[in-house]
Amino acid sequence: MSRMSLPRSRRLVPFVAVAAAATLTLAGCSSSSGGKKAEESAAGASAGKADTPRMTVAMVTHAPSGDTFWDTIRKGAEAAAAKDNIKLIYSNDETAGDQANLVQNAIDQKVDGIAVTLAKPDALKDVVAKAEQAGIPVVGLNAGLSVWKEQGLLSFFGQDESVSGQALGTKIDGTGAEHTLCVIQAQGDVNLEERCAGVKKTFGGKTDILYVNGTDMPSVKSTITAKLKQDSSIDQVVTLGAPVALTAVQAVSEAGSKAKIATFDLNKELVSAIEKGTIEFAVDQQPYLQGYLAVDSLWLYENNGNYSGGGEAPVLTGPAFVDKSNVESVAAFAAKGTR
Repeated sequence: MSRMSLPRSRRLVPFVAVAAAATLTLAGCSSSSGGKKAEESAAGASAGKADTPRMTVAMVTHAPSGDTFWDTIRKGAEAAAAKDNIKLIYSNDETAGDQANLVQNAIDQKVDGIAVTLAKPDALKDVVAKAEQAGIPVVGLNAGLSVWKEQGLLSFFGQDESVSGQALGTKIDGTGAEHTLCVIQAQGDVNLEERCAGVKKTFGGKTDILYVNGTDMPSVKSTITAKLKQDSSIDQVVTLGAPVALTAVQAVSEAGSKAKIATFDLNKELVSAIEKGTIEFAVDQQPYLQGYLAVDSLWLYENNGNYSGGGEAPVLTGPAFVDKSNVESVAAFAAKGTR
Protein backbone atom coordinates (compact mmCIF):
# COMPACT_ATOMS: atom_id res chain seq x y z
CA MET A 1 0.00 0.00 0.00
CA SER A 2 1.13 3.57 -0.52
CA ARG A 3 2.57 5.71 2.23
CA MET A 4 0.44 8.67 3.31
CA SER A 5 1.78 12.04 2.20
CA LEU A 6 0.03 14.30 4.71
CA PRO A 7 -0.78 14.08 8.43
CA ARG A 8 -4.40 13.42 9.30
CA SER A 9 -4.85 17.04 10.38
CA ARG A 10 -4.16 18.13 6.79
CA ARG A 11 -6.30 15.56 5.00
CA LEU A 12 -10.05 15.34 4.55
CA VAL A 13 -10.32 13.57 7.88
CA PRO A 14 -9.86 16.39 10.42
CA PHE A 15 -7.87 15.94 13.59
CA VAL A 16 -10.28 15.91 16.51
CA ALA A 17 -9.56 15.25 20.16
CA VAL A 18 -12.41 12.78 20.42
CA ALA A 19 -14.23 13.05 23.72
CA ALA A 20 -14.99 9.36 23.64
CA ALA A 21 -11.27 8.64 23.78
CA ALA A 22 -11.50 8.86 27.54
CA THR A 23 -13.28 5.52 27.53
CA LEU A 24 -11.23 3.88 24.80
CA THR A 25 -10.38 0.28 25.55
CA LEU A 26 -8.75 -2.46 23.55
CA ALA A 27 -9.48 -6.04 24.54
CA GLY A 28 -6.51 -8.38 24.57
CA CYS A 29 -4.00 -10.31 26.55
CA SER A 30 -3.14 -7.11 28.38
CA SER A 31 -4.13 -3.50 28.02
CA SER A 32 -4.22 -0.23 29.94
CA SER A 33 -4.61 3.47 29.37
CA GLY A 34 -2.06 6.23 29.52
CA GLY A 35 -3.09 9.70 30.72
CA LYS A 36 -2.36 10.40 34.38
CA LYS A 37 -1.02 6.89 34.95
CA ALA A 38 1.46 7.26 32.12
CA GLU A 39 2.52 10.69 33.37
CA GLU A 40 3.19 9.33 36.84
CA SER A 41 5.10 6.28 35.62
CA ALA A 42 7.21 8.44 33.32
CA ALA A 43 7.87 11.19 35.89
CA GLY A 44 11.28 12.68 35.41
CA ALA A 45 11.74 11.05 32.03
CA SER A 46 10.89 14.14 29.98
CA ALA A 47 11.85 17.81 30.23
CA GLY A 48 8.45 19.30 29.39
CA LYS A 49 4.99 18.61 28.05
CA ALA A 50 3.44 19.53 24.73
CA ASP A 51 0.44 21.87 24.62
CA THR A 52 -0.79 20.42 21.33
CA PRO A 53 -4.30 18.93 21.04
CA ARG A 54 -4.78 15.63 22.84
CA MET A 55 -4.07 12.57 20.68
CA THR A 56 -4.87 8.91 21.21
CA VAL A 57 -2.26 6.37 20.12
CA ALA A 58 -2.55 2.59 20.26
CA MET A 59 0.55 0.45 20.66
CA VAL A 60 -0.08 -3.20 19.79
CA THR A 61 2.74 -5.70 20.32
CA HIS A 62 3.29 -9.44 20.12
CA ALA A 63 4.68 -9.50 23.66
CA PRO A 64 4.13 -12.63 25.74
CA SER A 65 2.93 -12.05 29.28
CA GLY A 66 5.63 -11.64 31.91
CA ASP A 67 8.57 -10.77 29.64
CA THR A 68 10.39 -7.81 31.20
CA PHE A 69 11.81 -6.76 27.84
CA TRP A 70 8.37 -5.54 26.81
CA ASP A 71 7.91 -3.68 30.08
CA THR A 72 10.88 -1.56 29.01
CA ILE A 73 9.35 -0.83 25.61
CA ARG A 74 6.12 0.17 27.33
CA LYS A 75 7.94 2.51 29.74
CA GLY A 76 9.53 4.30 26.80
CA ALA A 77 6.15 4.63 25.10
CA GLU A 78 4.57 5.99 28.27
CA ALA A 79 7.34 8.55 28.72
CA ALA A 80 6.80 9.87 25.18
CA ALA A 81 3.02 9.88 25.66
CA ALA A 82 3.30 11.90 28.86
CA LYS A 83 5.55 14.45 27.15
CA ASP A 84 3.45 14.73 24.00
CA ASN A 85 -0.01 15.00 25.59
CA ILE A 86 -0.98 11.59 24.19
CA LYS A 87 -3.43 9.10 25.60
CA LEU A 88 -1.60 5.80 25.14
CA ILE A 89 -3.50 2.54 24.79
CA TYR A 90 -1.17 -0.44 25.11
CA SER A 91 -2.22 -4.00 24.32
CA ASN A 92 -0.41 -7.20 23.46
CA ASP A 93 -0.95 -10.76 22.33
CA GLU A 94 1.68 -13.21 21.17
CA THR A 95 -0.80 -14.99 18.90
CA ALA A 96 -0.61 -13.29 15.51
CA GLY A 97 -4.33 -13.57 14.75
CA ASP A 98 -5.27 -12.07 18.09
CA GLN A 99 -2.72 -9.30 17.65
CA ALA A 100 -4.39 -8.46 14.33
CA ASN A 101 -7.73 -8.29 16.14
CA LEU A 102 -6.25 -5.77 18.58
CA VAL A 103 -5.16 -3.59 15.65
CA GLN A 104 -8.67 -3.84 14.19
CA ASN A 105 -10.08 -2.77 17.57
CA ALA A 106 -7.86 0.31 17.45
CA ILE A 107 -9.13 1.13 13.96
CA ASP A 108 -12.73 0.71 15.09
CA GLN A 109 -12.11 3.12 17.97
CA LYS A 110 -10.71 5.72 15.53
CA VAL A 111 -7.38 6.27 17.26
CA ASP A 112 -5.07 8.96 15.90
CA GLY A 113 -2.10 6.66 15.34
CA ILE A 114 -0.97 3.06 15.72
CA ALA A 115 2.45 1.64 16.62
CA VAL A 116 2.71 -2.08 15.89
CA THR A 117 5.20 -4.93 15.92
CA LEU A 118 5.29 -7.26 12.90
CA ALA A 119 6.75 -10.48 14.26
CA LYS A 120 4.52 -12.41 11.84
CA PRO A 121 3.94 -9.81 9.15
CA ASP A 122 1.69 -11.85 6.87
CA ALA A 123 -0.90 -12.05 9.63
CA LEU A 124 -0.88 -8.26 10.11
CA LYS A 125 -0.70 -7.19 6.46
CA ASP A 126 -4.43 -6.85 5.80
CA VAL A 127 -5.27 -5.04 9.02
CA VAL A 128 -2.38 -2.59 8.56
CA ALA A 129 -3.82 -1.82 5.12
CA LYS A 130 -7.22 -1.22 6.72
CA ALA A 131 -5.63 1.29 9.11
CA GLU A 132 -4.31 3.34 6.24
CA GLN A 133 -7.62 3.15 4.42
CA ALA A 134 -9.18 4.59 7.58
CA GLY A 135 -6.67 7.45 7.52
CA ILE A 136 -4.73 6.26 10.56
CA PRO A 137 -0.92 6.59 10.37
CA VAL A 138 1.00 3.45 11.37
CA VAL A 139 4.62 3.05 12.48
CA GLY A 140 6.50 -0.16 13.24
CA LEU A 141 8.82 -1.07 16.06
CA ASN A 142 10.95 -3.98 17.18
CA ALA A 143 9.83 -6.57 14.59
CA GLY A 144 9.25 -6.16 10.88
CA LEU A 145 12.31 -4.37 9.54
CA SER A 146 12.28 -6.38 6.31
CA VAL A 147 8.64 -5.58 5.48
CA TRP A 148 7.77 -2.18 6.97
CA LYS A 149 8.15 -0.28 3.72
CA GLU A 150 6.24 -2.73 1.55
CA GLN A 151 3.40 -2.67 4.09
CA GLY A 152 3.32 1.11 3.89
CA LEU A 153 4.33 2.04 7.43
CA LEU A 154 5.56 5.60 7.98
CA SER A 155 8.68 4.63 9.95
CA PHE A 156 10.35 1.73 11.72
CA PHE A 157 12.33 1.68 14.98
CA GLY A 158 14.46 -1.32 15.93
CA GLN A 159 17.58 -3.23 15.07
CA ASP A 160 18.53 -5.29 12.04
CA GLU A 161 18.26 -8.75 13.58
CA SER A 162 20.36 -10.44 10.91
CA VAL A 163 23.18 -7.93 11.35
CA SER A 164 22.91 -8.26 15.13
CA GLY A 165 23.10 -12.03 14.92
CA GLN A 166 26.12 -11.85 12.68
CA ALA A 167 27.82 -9.45 15.08
CA LEU A 168 27.20 -11.84 17.97
CA GLY A 169 28.45 -14.80 15.92
CA THR A 170 31.67 -12.94 15.14
CA LYS A 171 32.17 -12.02 18.81
CA ILE A 172 31.64 -15.61 19.93
CA ASP A 173 34.01 -16.82 17.23
CA GLY A 174 36.69 -14.68 18.82
CA THR A 175 36.30 -16.40 22.20
CA GLY A 176 37.50 -19.77 20.92
CA ALA A 177 34.11 -21.48 21.22
CA GLU A 178 33.57 -24.43 18.88
CA HIS A 179 29.95 -25.54 19.29
CA THR A 180 27.08 -23.11 19.84
CA LEU A 181 23.52 -23.87 20.88
CA CYS A 182 21.12 -21.10 19.82
CA VAL A 183 17.88 -21.24 21.79
CA ILE A 184 14.69 -19.88 20.15
CA GLN A 185 11.78 -19.34 22.54
CA ALA A 186 9.05 -18.73 19.94
CA GLN A 187 9.22 -20.77 16.74
CA GLY A 188 8.31 -18.79 13.62
CA ASP A 189 9.04 -15.35 15.12
CA VAL A 190 10.97 -13.66 12.32
CA ASN A 191 13.15 -11.62 14.69
CA LEU A 192 14.31 -14.65 16.61
CA GLU A 193 14.87 -16.83 13.56
CA GLU A 194 16.98 -14.08 11.95
CA ARG A 195 19.13 -13.75 15.05
CA CYS A 196 20.11 -17.41 15.10
CA ALA A 197 20.58 -17.44 11.33
CA GLY A 198 22.95 -14.50 11.71
CA VAL A 199 24.94 -16.25 14.44
CA LYS A 200 25.22 -19.36 12.28
CA LYS A 201 26.43 -17.31 9.32
CA THR A 202 29.48 -15.79 11.03
CA PHE A 203 30.33 -18.29 13.77
CA GLY A 204 33.12 -20.53 12.50
CA GLY A 205 32.17 -23.59 14.54
CA LYS A 206 29.03 -25.73 14.66
CA THR A 207 25.67 -24.10 15.44
CA ASP A 208 22.62 -26.06 16.63
CA ILE A 209 19.13 -24.60 16.95
CA LEU A 210 16.97 -25.55 19.93
CA TYR A 211 13.29 -24.55 20.14
CA VAL A 212 11.75 -24.07 23.57
CA ASN A 213 8.47 -22.76 24.95
CA GLY A 214 9.38 -19.31 26.24
CA THR A 215 6.16 -19.01 28.23
CA ASP A 216 7.09 -22.00 30.42
CA MET A 217 10.45 -21.43 32.12
CA PRO A 218 10.59 -24.80 33.95
CA SER A 219 10.19 -26.43 30.53
CA VAL A 220 12.87 -24.15 29.07
CA LYS A 221 15.29 -25.19 31.80
CA SER A 222 14.63 -28.91 31.44
CA THR A 223 14.91 -28.78 27.63
CA ILE A 224 18.23 -26.92 27.68
CA THR A 225 19.54 -29.16 30.47
CA ALA A 226 18.66 -32.29 28.52
CA LYS A 227 20.37 -30.99 25.38
CA LEU A 228 23.56 -30.10 27.25
CA LYS A 229 23.66 -33.53 28.91
CA GLN A 230 23.08 -35.19 25.55
CA ASP A 231 25.91 -33.30 23.83
CA SER A 232 28.84 -32.35 26.03
CA SER A 233 30.66 -30.72 23.09
CA ILE A 234 28.40 -27.64 23.35
CA ASP A 235 30.61 -24.94 24.82
CA GLN A 236 28.47 -21.87 24.08
CA VAL A 237 24.77 -21.18 24.66
CA VAL A 238 23.14 -18.22 22.91
CA THR A 239 19.73 -17.12 24.11
CA LEU A 240 17.45 -14.52 22.56
CA GLY A 241 15.98 -12.89 25.65
CA ALA A 242 17.01 -12.06 29.20
CA PRO A 243 14.57 -14.40 31.03
CA VAL A 244 15.71 -17.35 28.90
CA ALA A 245 19.37 -16.42 29.48
CA LEU A 246 18.90 -16.43 33.26
CA THR A 247 17.14 -19.79 33.02
CA ALA A 248 20.00 -21.11 30.87
CA VAL A 249 22.42 -20.29 33.71
CA GLN A 250 20.49 -22.73 35.87
CA ALA A 251 20.39 -25.32 33.09
CA VAL A 252 24.17 -25.17 32.54
CA SER A 253 24.70 -25.70 36.26
CA GLU A 254 22.27 -28.62 36.48
CA ALA A 255 23.78 -30.29 33.41
CA GLY A 256 27.30 -29.98 34.81
CA SER A 257 28.24 -28.22 31.60
CA LYS A 258 31.10 -25.78 31.13
CA ALA A 259 29.29 -23.91 28.38
CA LYS A 260 29.34 -20.12 28.52
CA ILE A 261 26.26 -18.00 27.92
CA ALA A 262 25.65 -14.95 25.75
CA THR A 263 22.29 -13.39 25.01
CA PHE A 264 20.26 -10.77 23.26
CA ASP A 265 18.47 -8.14 25.35
CA LEU A 266 18.78 -6.87 28.87
CA ASN A 267 16.92 -6.47 32.12
CA LYS A 268 18.02 -5.60 35.66
CA GLU A 269 18.77 -9.20 36.61
CA LEU A 270 20.67 -9.82 33.38
CA VAL A 271 22.90 -6.81 34.01
CA SER A 272 23.66 -8.20 37.46
CA ALA A 273 24.55 -11.57 35.91
CA ILE A 274 27.03 -9.86 33.57
CA GLU A 275 28.56 -8.09 36.57
CA LYS A 276 28.91 -11.45 38.35
CA GLY A 277 30.31 -13.16 35.27
CA THR A 278 27.63 -15.85 34.96
CA ILE A 279 26.72 -14.39 31.57
CA GLU A 280 29.45 -13.19 29.21
CA PHE A 281 27.72 -10.39 27.35
CA ALA A 282 24.44 -9.21 25.87
CA VAL A 283 23.32 -7.52 22.67
CA ASP A 284 21.30 -4.44 23.63
CA GLN A 285 18.72 -3.14 21.14
CA GLN A 286 17.52 -0.39 23.51
CA PRO A 287 13.83 -1.30 23.83
CA TYR A 288 13.01 1.86 25.82
CA LEU A 289 14.16 3.88 22.83
CA GLN A 290 11.99 1.82 20.47
CA GLY A 291 8.85 2.51 22.49
CA TYR A 292 9.68 6.17 22.99
CA LEU A 293 10.53 6.92 19.37
CA ALA A 294 7.53 5.04 17.97
CA VAL A 295 5.05 7.13 19.98
CA ASP A 296 6.96 10.39 19.58
CA SER A 297 7.16 9.90 15.80
CA LEU A 298 3.37 9.80 15.55
CA TRP A 299 3.15 13.10 17.44
CA LEU A 300 5.77 14.64 15.14
CA TYR A 301 3.94 13.38 12.06
CA GLU A 302 0.61 14.79 13.24
CA ASN A 303 1.96 18.13 14.39
CA ASN A 304 4.82 18.82 11.99
CA GLY A 305 4.47 16.36 9.09
CA ASN A 306 7.77 14.63 9.93
CA TYR A 307 8.81 11.17 8.78
CA SER A 308 11.46 9.59 10.99
CA GLY A 309 14.09 8.08 8.72
CA GLY A 310 12.61 10.16 5.91
CA GLY A 311 10.09 7.41 5.32
CA GLU A 312 12.82 5.52 3.45
CA ALA A 313 15.25 4.13 6.03
CA PRO A 314 14.64 2.48 9.41
CA VAL A 315 15.81 4.16 12.59
CA LEU A 316 18.22 1.64 14.12
CA THR A 317 18.38 1.36 17.92
CA GLY A 318 20.98 -1.43 18.06
CA PRO A 319 23.00 -3.55 18.25
CA ALA A 320 25.36 -2.61 21.05
CA PHE A 321 27.28 -5.04 23.26
CA VAL A 322 27.12 -4.87 27.04
CA ASP A 323 29.86 -6.78 28.86
CA LYS A 324 32.06 -6.37 31.93
CA SER A 325 33.91 -3.47 30.31
CA ASN A 326 30.85 -1.21 30.18
CA VAL A 327 28.13 -2.85 32.28
CA GLU A 328 28.65 -0.43 35.17
CA SER A 329 27.53 2.49 33.01
CA VAL A 330 24.32 0.65 32.08
CA ALA A 331 23.48 -0.74 35.52
CA ALA A 332 21.93 2.44 36.95
CA PHE A 333 19.49 2.70 34.04
CA ALA A 334 18.68 -1.01 34.16
CA ALA A 335 17.82 -0.65 37.85
CA LYS A 336 15.12 1.86 36.84
CA GLY A 337 13.79 -0.51 34.19
CA THR A 338 14.74 1.70 31.25
CA ARG A 339 17.60 -0.42 29.85
